[in-house]
Amino acid sequence: MKILLIETATPVCSVALAEEGRIVALCESHDANAHSSRLPLFIRDLLEQASPEAVCVSAGPGSYTGLRIGVSTAKGLCYALGIPLLSVPTLLSMAALYYRRHPEYHGMVCPMIDARRMECYTMIVAPGDKVIRDTQADVITEGIYDQWLNRGEMTFIGDGSAKTHDLLGRHPNARFDTSFRISAEGMLSIAQARLTAGQSEDVAYFEPFYLKDFVAKKSVVHGLR
Repeated sequence: MKILLIETATPVCSVALAEEGRIVALCESHDANAHSSRLPLFIRDLLEQASPEAVCVSAGPGSYTGLRIGVSTAKGLCYALGIPLLSVPTLLSMAALYYRRHPEYHGMVCPMIDARRMECYTMIVAPGDKVIRDTQADVITEGIYDQWLNRGEMTFIGDGSAKTHDLLGRHPNARFDTSFRISAEGMLSIAQARLTAGQSEDVAYFEPFYLKDFVAKKSVVHGLR
């Protein structure tokens, strides 16, 4: 089975082509605000290599604009090609990728997406992609995760982990991996399982998981309101 994986929930724009449970091609950009320009080019390059049997998109939470671009692109591809649309929660994808890259690690993972100020979108995951606590928007305070940290080691990953180190790093079971970068690779195993189980989304009605309502701001671009 060939699956096209699309990750646009954060500033990273990442597209991967998976075949028979492995990544065979990957295109990524870490440039800010590059989703609308890079995503079509990445997809074009990968579709020249193979025709996917499904498209999987990172479902959020994350950047409102990034999610809209990724989901609308995925839906358009599925509609045009007549193939299933799959989705994977962004935070679960991050945790799955960390476990994939660190098979020796058996502690918990807390993926964190920066939601500005001291707020982060978070999830707590155990080995085997087992969700211990589902997605929430947390205002990070000292001791907020002690009930889980008291059980054992937990590694904080994602762009929200760096700003929380001073508050959370005092617990002896807290670990931080500041080198971690989100990627479409993280959706691989979950997307494959969902395709096999026939757990596809409704192409017409599927929407990203924003978690919080979008608040429009006044444009800073001259000539726009």
